[in-house]
Amino acid sequence: MSMPMTLSFCYIALLWLREPVTLSDLLRFVIDGHIPYLNAFQYFPEEMKLYGVDLKIFHVESWPVYEDVHNKMSELAAFLDLPRFPAITDSCFLHPNILCIKYLMEANLPDELHNWTCRVVKKINAGETDFLTLDPVNKSARKVKYDVLAAAIIIVVLKLLFLLDDQYEWLLANLAGKRNQKNKEGCLWFDFKKWYKIIKKSVDVEQKKLDEERARCLWKCEKPLFYSAKEKSVVLKKRQMVVNLQRQFGALSGSRQVAEKQSPSSFQLNWAEENTDGNCFHGHILEGVLQEKGNSLTTMNTKYWLCTVKLCNEKICGQLTHYKESNFPQSYQFVLNLFSFLLRVPASLIHEEVCLIEHKLFKTKLHRK
Repeated sequence: MSMPMTLSFCYIALLWLREPVTLSDLLRFVIDGHIPYLNAFQYFPEEMKLYGVDLKIFHVESWPVYEDVHNKMSELAAFLDLPRFPAITDSCFLHPNILCIKYLMEANLPDELHNWTCRVVKKINAGETDFLTLDPVNKSARKVKYDVLAAAIIIVVLKLLFLLDDQYEWLLANLAGKRNQKNKEGCLWFDFKKWYKIIKKSVDVEQKKLDEERARCLWKCEKPLFYSAKEKSVVLKKRQMVVNLQRQFGALSGSRQVAEKQSPSSFQLNWAEENTDGNCFHGHILEGVLQEKGNSLTTMNTKYWLCTVKLCNEKICGQLTHYKESNFPQSYQFVLNLFSFLLRVPASLIHEEVCLIEHKLFKTKLHRK
């Protein structure tokens, strides 16, 4: 039971109880220090002393990786021969319709987009209980990454409405900007350009804070591990040298004391609708992006570009897609990197899920080709 395996065991428990915590939330709580992971042994009581091989279990020098923990969770559930997990229905937090609400709020996107995410979920059958519920016995069933799936659905909807080809979305933004200047009363049209500037500024600030926190991270704790009594004096001496150097460096650089750790939250970015600076886009409408056709609304945009026309063979390549930033428009990269930051997962992982959704959504056209 290594630390990553222990974390996988915790995630199995959260899934079984259908708790409102995603895997990305769990890993973020670990990295932010809310869950003991790095140097976890320092939280043990004095009567619990570690010796021998047990020391290696708690000797962690890297952060957990999303895919590794997810794969270990699947392997552990199969090894324990667990039955089918409790069903994930449309009232469960992990259902894509509910998770999409959460990520639309955190990404500061209009509420109207949720109608479109629900339509995509229904079209690709991603809301079915059999698809979402974990069944360790069924080896052929896909193990759903709930948070990544929800983020990818939102990105597909943004492509359907705004195309994200570095041209069409800016054209719509110019029209929305001119309209909002003339008619400041009533509901504002969603302006992609203004949203891009506000989100980029906020994410850059948060990313800088994150980088600084990781740079300050101490992989060695104040209570060092030593495998034998002979090593004790050497280890303690090295630790004292490190402490002295850190104190001297802090005095020279004039670094301030780290602020008190805040309570864990499911949201990283909060947008208050009551603000007067116009930074919240939740209530903005998609006028100018949608048009009435019969008794329903459809997109003004009639085009769509696929991230990939043909998926790779996972058994040969090890993955279904290959993501290279230079091959894609800047707007698509920005949206992908935004959700990559929110979920703390590689952009390539979300991109792969986007490709899978597109192939389900346009399977008829792809089959004809």
